[in-house]
Amino acid sequence: MAGGARGSARALLAALLALLGALLVAPARGRGGRGHGDWGGPAKMPPLPPREDAALVARFVAHVCDWGALATISTEAAVRGRPFADVLSLSDGPPGAGRGVPYLYLSPLQQSAGHLQENPHATLTMSLAQTNFCRKHGFDPQSPLCAHIILSGAVTKVNETEVDFAKHSLFIRHPEMKTWPPSHKWFFAKLNITNIWVLDYFGGPKIVTPEEYYNVTFQVPAVKFPSRKLLIQALNCS
Repeated sequence: MAGGARGSARALLAALLALLGALLVAPARGRGGRGHGDWGGPAKMPPLPPREDAALVARFVAHVCDWGALATISTEAAVRGRPFADVLSLSDGPPGAGRGVPYLYLSPLQQSAGHLQENPHATLTMSLAQTNFCRKHGFDPQSPLCAHIILSGAVTKVNETEVDFAKHSLFIRHPEMKTWPPSHKWFFAKLNITNIWVLDYFGGPKIVTPEEYYNVTFQVPAVKFPSRKLLIQALNCS
């Protein structure tokens, strides 16, 4: 009887460890969103487009990235007029259906939003270092081989004709946003791109015009992950 109890305990421990491992590799709901995440685990990130097509690479990076660093001109008294960078969640569209426009969910309480009210010009950087691409190939985040893009322009509030798409684009990738307090007066905004630089290889950045960027025919298949419910069911049946 003691041996049976020990066997049951070992089986329970093994099941718990397996469940913990499954939860660790599955994407977090608050980061990456449904069917997006790290483009890792059971699903693999789509291959990087040919580096010769800089506009396509730019659209690819803008689509697979869920966050970036936005640099604004500070209005803070201690550093007024100086560059000020912050990490912001973003989305250019639902997974597999991006439009290339970086959408943001901002609050007047955020420092960056305060800066933008005085000066809407900003620069946004997004890098494949946030995906499994660079880790898989052993590329340092600063290496040009770890493809990243720099987008410059002006941040504006999204108008009524675009707000539904912006909301869907952000909430499907960042569902936690739905629970953020209304008292913070959140609003949807976007970066109107005027300049684009692509760093994906040695030899300096490649310049892409907004026309080239938006005229790209671009599709990335949506990535699907097994739900935690299915993982738990699989463990119970094993």
